[in-house]
Amino acid sequence: MKKTVICFGEVLFDVFPTYRQIGGAPLNVALRLAALGLEAQIISKIGNDALGKEILSFIQSNHVSTETIQIDDTLATGEVLVQLDDQGSATYTINYPVAWDDIEVTAAVTNAIKNADALVFGSLACRDERTYNSLQQLLKTAHYKIFDVNLRAPFYSQALLLNLMQQSDFIKFNDDELYEISGYLNSPFKSLEENILFIAGHTHAKSICVTKGSQGAVLYYNEQLYFNSGYKVNVADTVGAGDSFLAGLLSQLLVNEQPQKALDFACALGAIVASHEGANPKISNASITQLMS
Repeated sequence: MKKTVICFGEVLFDVFPTYRQIGGAPLNVALRLAALGLEAQIISKIGNDALGKEILSFIQSNHVSTETIQIDDTLATGEVLVQLDDQGSATYTINYPVAWDDIEVTAAVTNAIKNADALVFGSLACRDERTYNSLQQLLKTAHYKIFDVNLRAPFYSQALLLNLMQQSDFIKFNDDELYEISGYLNSPFKSLEENILFIAGHTHAKSICVTKGSQGAVLYYNEQLYFNSGYKVNVADTVGAGDSFLAGLLSQLLVNEQPQKALDFACALGAIVASHEGANPKISNASITQLMS
C-alpha cells in the first residue's frame, strides 16, 4: 500500500527575471513525492483568480490531490519575486498578505490528516497567525510530523522555530539554518555533527537532516549519523533542490529503506534538480541511479 504524505503551507508563483513558475516549498515536496510514486496531498489556499486556477489545474495534472486546496474570494494567489546570483543561488521577495496566509481547518483537512502517514510543514506558512493557528490544531492529530525549516526573513522568530521543533518527529535544515538555530539555543559547539546532536537533545525530534548544498548532507536517524559528500553537477539554479531532496529522502525512509541508501538517493535527486532550471523538472529514476553509481 502506498504511503500517504500531506504537505501544508504555501502554493504560489515564483516570478523569475524572464519567466514565472508554480512553486512553494510544500507544493514542491508534494509534487516530487507524487512523481516518486507516493500518495501526495497539499493543504493550502489560492485566490479566486486566474493565477489560482492555473495552479489548481497544474497540481491536478501532476497527480497531487487538491481536495484540501481552499479558495479565497478576497486574498490573491501568492507570488514571489526570485533573483539569482552568478552561482544560481536564489533570493526571494515574498508578497504579503496572500491567500495561503489564511489556511483554515475544515472537515476535509482534519480527515486528511488523520488518514495520512506523515505531515510535512515549514516555517514560512506560519508568518500569519491564522495559518499558524490552523497548523497548531493539525499537529495535535498528525501521526508523523516533519518540519522543513525554511527561513525567509523577516517571516520567522526564535520563539516560532523553537515551538515548531518541539512538536516535530523529523527536522530538516540547511547548514546555515542549523547554525542560526543552534545559536538561539546557546550551543557551545562548532561542528555540524555536534550541533545536530545538540538540537536532538533539546527537542523531541528523533531524526534530523542537514543539507550542505553541493557538499551533500548529514542524516541523524535511529541514533546514528550518516553522510553523503554530494554529487558533482553543473548548477542551473538551486530553486527547489532542497524540496526534492526532502521528498526523495522521505520516499525512501517511509518504506524502511536503509538510511545510507535513502540519503544517497536524496542527494542525487537534489543535485539533478539543481542542474535544471526551476523547482520541478521531470527526473527519471534511471538518472538518479546513474548519478549515484
